[in-house]
Amino acid sequence: MDSTLRDGEQTNGVSFLPHEKLMIARYLLHDVGVDRIEVASARVSQGEKDAVKMICQAADAEGKLDKVEVLGFVDGNLSIDWIRECGGQVINLLAKGSLRHCSQQLKKTPREHIEDIFRVLDYADKVGMKVNLYLEDWSGGMKNSPEYVEQVMNALSGANIHRFLLPDTLGILNPLEVDEYITKMVQMWPNCLFDFHAHNDYDMAVADSLAAVKAGVHGLHVTVNGLGERCGNAPMASVQVMLHDMLGVKTNINENYMVDASHLVEGYSGIAVAANAPVVGENVFTQVAGVHADGDKKGQLYSNDLKPERFGRKREYALGKNSGKANIIQNLNDLGLQLTLEQTKAVTKRITELGDRKELISQEDLPYIVSDVLKHNTPEDKVKLISYMVSTSYGLKPIASLKVEIDGNQYEADSTGDGQYDAFVKALRKIYKENLNRTFPRLDNYAVSIPPGGRTDALVQTIITWRKDDGSVLRTKGLDADQTEAAIKATVKMLNMLEYASQVSEDDREVLTPELHKEKFDSLKNGF
Repeated sequence: MDSTLRDGEQTNGVSFLPHEKLMIARYLLHDVGVDRIEVASARVSQGEKDAVKMICQAADAEGKLDKVEVLGFVDGNLSIDWIRECGGQVINLLAKGSLRHCSQQLKKTPREHIEDIFRVLDYADKVGMKVNLYLEDWSGGMKNSPEYVEQVMNALSGANIHRFLLPDTLGILNPLEVDEYITKMVQMWPNCLFDFHAHNDYDMAVADSLAAVKAGVHGLHVTVNGLGERCGNAPMASVQVMLHDMLGVKTNINENYMVDASHLVEGYSGIAVAANAPVVGENVFTQVAGVHADGDKKGQLYSNDLKPERFGRKREYALGKNSGKANIIQNLNDLGLQLTLEQTKAVTKRITELGDRKELISQEDLPYIVSDVLKHNTPEDKVKLISYMVSTSYGLKPIASLKVEIDGNQYEADSTGDGQYDAFVKALRKIYKENLNRTFPRLDNYAVSIPPGGRTDALVQTIITWRKDDGSVLRTKGLDADQTEAAIKATVKMLNMLEYASQVSEDDREVLTPELHKEKFDSLKNGF
């Protein structure tokens, strides 16, 4: 069960708009293939109600309404009526799973709380509402008041409850404790279905989820990118690969869509994904050490079951002071460039020098570095930005007007957009579509950074990831004191990469000898 839209929204600073919730919900159910989604808490706000209505209508149209769940409270009929008004059919009822929560927060005895739960269950049964029951702070209950957990379970195990949801609310469990407690639950109430809901306060959420499955739990709760209160919940991508690779568990998750789901939630939430986040992070399929690239070439010696192609990605070999010759050769091959041994050594030396200065080097920089090292002229751009104007005014959409030269021909276009850069790109797209009848890559990710402690006049580095029609990815960067200008530089660099690639066909790359390849390279004035 994915709880990005409910528990994930409890991340500090995250609040999804109703249409954003709908887009995420549809993507999770239709493309990613999660079994269930928890989309909201009942009675929170009118915006939340609008979102749940939209999600329920969309799910019902696809026959998936039973997969949509809403958190509700032990409040008589209020939460159930709220969910029914939204079109929902499933309530995840929040009860207390520890004596401390029951007595100190509710100020009630266990028996009084159980009686209140039964009143909600009776009403749910009367109106045909399916009930799952959360035992909030269940982990604290198992640690400090196991007799309370046993009392509640004995009273409710025979009730009309579909699943019992067992949260480690404060993220206090380790895998050994999860194994012990889940095993006890499964053995004592074998006819009940149990879900485990992990929190990541001790960075144990994925390991705890593994232990829960080993102990016999029937469902796991996750969020996209591990969003959630405090340190977050178990990340969906990490849990999926753990289940598949380490336990041999089959799920309905389509792994090809997990990275796109991560980007979607990252964009709507404003919470950036760490570059080293497993599966979905920017760097997780990038080899830095040259010895790793050499080992991969000689038999995939530094690869595991987490193949990037499995997730719609590709392995990359970083360029920097630790790259080594093998990394350089791999990147040259990807670009269709072949150099002699001495030339490769010279390029490797230059990249090491740049890396020592902490300069960020990417694959698209290689032809320029090669040209410089081999004493060629600066590569001639096939795409040149002759002039442009972007403007923004209060209450009006930003406008961009530009003139660009492509292979010697000049074109002009203008457009409006949601921002200055958006307007600029839309004008470019218009040229490529109307004048050149060509496609324009989709912007996949956009990251802006300035040096720590940077002032308002600090240089801005913009790194943009583009996805082509064939699914391959380009990554370009621009550096400028102005953020829009930096993004424009990255965009023009991407277009030059495409122009260069279009002139070096795959057949050419396969049949050209190093000498002929160099001749072709020179004839193109060293590419872009």
